[in-house]
Amino acid sequence: MSDVLIRIKRAVLAGRYDFSAKANEEMERDGLTPPEVAESILNAAAIYKTIRSSSRLRRRRREYLHVIWSTTLAGRPVYSKGKLVAEGGFETYYFLVSAKRAE
Repeated sequence: MSDVLIRIKRAVLAGRYDFSAKANEEMERDGLTPPEVAESILNAAAIYKTIRSSSRLRRRRREYLHVIWSTTLAGRPVYSKGKLVAEGGFETYYFLVSAKRAE
């Protein structure tokens, strides 16, 4: 298991995660709850892929987004994409772009 996935799982276990407005909309549309998305991350064996994102609107031009495909404890497939963010000295896994049922 990668160091990044371990850090993500530790942040989720500690309850240090948040959702973007888009991720909240996707979860609501797909009938997912925040605990189900957290379960899927904790069940993940690996990060599916890491992509480099850039935007002129951000302070830092480049950031790395981690895509995780995994299942909840009930077996529902979940796709999430997010980044590790340092706030107040703690890493917070922030579901920046997406949190929805995987198809």
